[in-house]
Amino acid sequence: MMKVIILAGGHGTRLAEETSVRPKPMVEIGGRPILWHIMHIYAQHGFKDFLVACGYKGEMIKEYFHNFFVHNSDYVINLKTGLLDIIHQNGIDWQVGVVDTGLDTMTGGRILRLERWIGRETFMATYGDGLGDVNIQALLDFHRAHGRLATVTAVRPPARFGGLVLEGEAVYEFSEKPQTESGWINGGFFVFEPEVFDYLGGDASILEREPLERLAAAGQLMAFRHPGFWQPMDTLREKQYLESLWTSGQAPWKTWK
Repeated sequence: MMKVIILAGGHGTRLAEETSVRPKPMVEIGGRPILWHIMHIYAQHGFKDFLVACGYKGEMIKEYFHNFFVHNSDYVINLKTGLLDIIHQNGIDWQVGVVDTGLDTMTGGRILRLERWIGRETFMATYGDGLGDVNIQALLDFHRAHGRLATVTAVRPPARFGGLVLEGEAVYEFSEKPQTESGWINGGFFVFEPEVFDYLGGDASILEREPLERLAAAGQLMAFRHPGFWQPMDTLREKQYLESLWTSGQAPWKTWK
């Protein structure tokens, strides 16, 4: 089964209101860590084998998955023996590896530290703080069709402020947090061939700099254009925006049942 790396080790300093007490991937949207939402995006397309690259406050991520089955199932417990009689299981059949990849390791270094679990197989990777209605199977099909070593999902950056369409001085249209209509940026949701490990240095290797720059220069990096919804969670305002989408029942990334 193809593995999916989730980069979950950063300090998340721009969201200090939340990350002073927890790692950013554990910040909740709708009562669930954003990490849970990201994993559901992959799982709905059949990709359920995860490697979570931990760092800052990684013990909280380890504890979350260690206790996940009990916290998400109904049971009767015999307090004398400790035995559980499961009444209703959570129905989630993911396999999750939670690996400490260092407190200050950079993104490329974190991926490199997981090489032993990936082996010589194609794998996927993304950031632990971004949501989108990305069609993961279409992304993988695109990657396999072009035959290069790496694919990045290109997205439209969300505007920082609400957009106005004016007719004279009258507001003809208002849109909160619209996607911009020009330019593409790195939205994560990568697919990599194992040869990409050769482009990564040690712990100081920043994926978005020399490794991807070298892959691009060698003609080995392709972009899967995703014109749909994509939103990072870098600030408290962005966290609140994602929360509002979820509570309204209109979260674009929730396409699973």
